[in-house]
Amino acid sequence: MKIYTKTGDQGETCLFDGSRTSKDDLRIELIGDIDELSAHLGLVHSLLDDAKTNEFIVKIIHNLFHLNAHLAGAVKYASLDLSAEVVNLESSIDEMVLSLPPLVNFIYPLGSQTIATIHIARTICRRAERKLVAAGLEFKFHPSSLHYLNRLSDWLFTLARYVAENNQIEECILAN
Repeated sequence: MKIYTKTGDQGETCLFDGSRTSKDDLRIELIGDIDELSAHLGLVHSLLDDAKTNEFIVKIIHNLFHLNAHLAGAVKYASLDLSAEVVNLESSIDEMVLSLPPLVNFIYPLGSQTIATIHIARTICRRAERKLVAAGLEFKFHPSSLHYLNRLSDWLFTLARYVAENNQIEECILAN
């Protein structure tokens, strides 16, 4: 099978139901942002040396692929409910926070390549979340999709702090 089909050469792409839409359609942009987030999470995975966290990242990437299938209209994922995964993110956040100092200031996305990369993933996640809100005016998706992206950005923020703490990297805070 050839990797190229030439069907997108005129600026359109195909959704799961076979319908064609413009590549600048908000839904396609959203799917692209989630794909970009998955790729950045792959980079984060390659930079971390923590088997438990890396396993969790693989699960997140898996969930993001399912979310993209849901958003693209795949029948198999039409009723995708990520509520249990939201709970998993919250549990992981709570576990990481136990070893972190209280957050009392804004922090800069600095400290190491890994920390900066996690923050890049977090900002991509926030962009996808904003687009999902806007896209909700045009098509329906499961509400847990929005909850998942919101909690995932929280998880990434916490992960960056957790990595800093575990590597004894002082957080660069906004001075008052």
